[in-house]
Amino acid sequence: MKHCASRQHDDREIVDMKKLLTLTLLGMFLATGTAEARGTDEVRLAIDVPYEPFVYRTPEGELAGFEIDLGNELCARADLECTWIEQSWDGIIPGLLSRKYDAILSSMAITPERENQVLFSIPYYNTPSVWITRRDRDIDISDKASLEGLSVGVQRGTIRDSYVTQMYGDTLDIRRYSSSQDVANDLVAGRLDLSFEDYPLAVDTFHFNEADSEFKQIGDSIKKPVSIFGKGAAMAFRKRDEALAEKFNTALRDVYADGTFDELMHQYFDYDLSLPVGE
Repeated sequence: MKHCASRQHDDREIVDMKKLLTLTLLGMFLATGTAEARGTDEVRLAIDVPYEPFVYRTPEGELAGFEIDLGNELCARADLECTWIEQSWDGIIPGLLSRKYDAILSSMAITPERENQVLFSIPYYNTPSVWITRRDRDIDISDKASLEGLSVGVQRGTIRDSYVTQMYGDTLDIRRYSSSQDVANDLVAGRLDLSFEDYPLAVDTFHFNEADSEFKQIGDSIKKPVSIFGKGAAMAFRKRDEALAEKFNTALRDVYADGTFDELMHQYFDYDLSLPVGE
């Protein structure tokens, strides 16, 4: 009988311990989970830095740029208290899925592959990608046979990485970098023959549209295929966070409707990267 009583007491202790563990784990999730789960209006936004003029640090160390201004405006309209978290690009989706932050606002293109992992907002801009080389180089990007052995720099894990891998992986020497700035540095230093870059970033970095620039665009600007380049850049959320995504969708529609998006855009760009509202 003593043995049975002791066993029953042990079982109750195990049950109590399981309850305590469950409550502890639940508390940890509420503290580190989604904004909705935390029961607050605090939202953590991830961004890859630098990516001028979309995001960069001022001499004082503050985050600035088009997407910082846009994100702060969206948060204000959605009545959310937002903080920015820097995250390198190759870990940005894993960081979202592991609840390191609540959303990504970092020029992420909507692609079918990414749609399998995350929930996207409506797109807020779309730009082409371009081939850049030194002005004194004679490279015909349409002649694949002539590209044999030439090197091209791309940022690892981007849609441009996917494009050159699929379209030129059997021809070009593809060199992948952790940041777009590293690609630019090596092209400027002559360690690369080509860069395949997002148009706004290429304009800001290489000034290839200016007559005295040492660099030039070759070939056409590229936005297709959609299977690689997607439908435009959008915010990304965990799939369960539909309510949070809709708050930002509403704010995005508002900034387009009242002209605020255009005002912010023209502070940083002398060309149009806007989309029809809600597209």
